[in-house]
Amino acid sequence: MAAARRGIFSRGSLRRWVRLGALVAAVMVALPVVLTILYVPPVVRPISTLMIKDLITLQGYDRQWVPLDDIAPVMAHSVIMSEDGQFCFHKGIDLGELRGVINDALEGEATRGASTIPMQTVKNLYLWNGRSFLRKVVELPLAIYFDALMPKRRIMEIYLNIAEWGPNIYGVEAASQHYFGKPASQLSRRQAALLAVTLPNPAARNPAKPGPGLKRLASVIERRAAKAGAYVQCLD
Repeated sequence: MAAARRGIFSRGSLRRWVRLGALVAAVMVALPVVLTILYVPPVVRPISTLMIKDLITLQGYDRQWVPLDDIAPVMAHSVIMSEDGQFCFHKGIDLGELRGVINDALEGEATRGASTIPMQTVKNLYLWNGRSFLRKVVELPLAIYFDALMPKRRIMEIYLNIAEWGPNIYGVEAASQHYFGKPASQLSRRQAALLAVTLPNPAARNPAKPGPGLKRLASVIERRAAKAGAYVQCLD
């Protein structure tokens, strides 16, 4: 028995486990790098890690991919004004917002969200949900890389087609059909704003049955989207 234990924990065995761990880590790093290149062509329709989870757990999901040109422009404008106002100007991360979060953390204050649309997109495509310092460390360089390779229009197209809008509901087309009974190309300004403010918490927010708080948020985003101007020029 003692000899068996020594065999399991021998130096040779430990080296093999270290090599295996290094190989797994290398694959995890390389996979997003390679997949991002593969996702650049518009004909490719990526799926998110949450969709993969739904498939593995046999829940299935509803996602109907649509090109950005087949989505009402006000939808993308509303998402930018709600989620990432500097989307057209930053290179994957919003340094101003990030500095604010770091300063708040150093001063012991509650931190606010600083996720950009590229950060949320790489999280949905390659990483896991939940607040995690480790995930943020991985997410930041991935977002910069993703933004460097992808045109802004393609980033928005992927994001709007993989974002979660409710249990097993992914992408704006499925969300628009589920909540409003119409294609995403026909969304009104109000409906687009309601869908946009649902994104931070799709499990608890229902754009078809908004409470007073959600209605107020949607009104703010609707006004901002109507005056978006230069903030959305990269999508033209």
